[in-house]
Amino acid sequence: MSAKEHLYGRKRRPSKGREGTRTALYLRVSTADQKPDLQYDGLRAYAAHASLEVVQDYCDVGVSGRREGRPQLNALMAAVRNHEIDCVLVWKFDRFARSTRHLLVALEEFNHLGVRFVSIQDQVDTDSPMGRAMFTIIGAMAELESSLISERVTAGMRAAESRGKHLGRPATQQRIIREIETLATSTDLSIRQIQSKIAGRVSRSVVGEVTKRARAVQPAAL
Repeated sequence: MSAKEHLYGRKRRPSKGREGTRTALYLRVSTADQKPDLQYDGLRAYAAHASLEVVQDYCDVGVSGRREGRPQLNALMAAVRNHEIDCVLVWKFDRFARSTRHLLVALEEFNHLGVRFVSIQDQVDTDSPMGRAMFTIIGAMAELESSLISERVTAGMRAAESRGKHLGRPATQQRIIREIETLATSTDLSIRQIQSKIAGRVSRSVVGEVTKRARAVQPAAL
């Protein structure tokens, strides 16, 4: 782990905590120059007001929100899966999740494990009716976004086809196919060797497909 990716702040003594109140704080700052003090102060104040016992702090420092490899987030999720935490407290959605999809997947996992999730600035608490409604809305929006993207891709492909544009892998030239067929039927060369003979002008999968087809129809030797 690099110096920029570490647990920021003091470690807490191991504590079982009161059942249902064991809370983990998750914080993230994008650069090593930034300080998470604002997030820490807000999270601790909320936890104290809500009678939540903070048993562990997790903070990724110098890590982009888009990056998948966040050591402290991974450690937090491991603790959740080990049933060591009852509540996850974050400052904002964008400090926690890489994307709407990532947020939805994490919330679904928390819901399955019975873990409460609170985002202070977004005013979302999955223990409240409004928080559960937000969870449903986020899921619906993610599904809608996926459907719209799929529809746009399909419409674009149809429009391209109507203009005579070829979609997908370019067709292999007939002269190259004939060259592969000749090598396949007149030699015992392997698919890799045939591809090497034609200077790798087409992929090995294409060479294999043409070779197998040519040798399958080749008359058996008397």
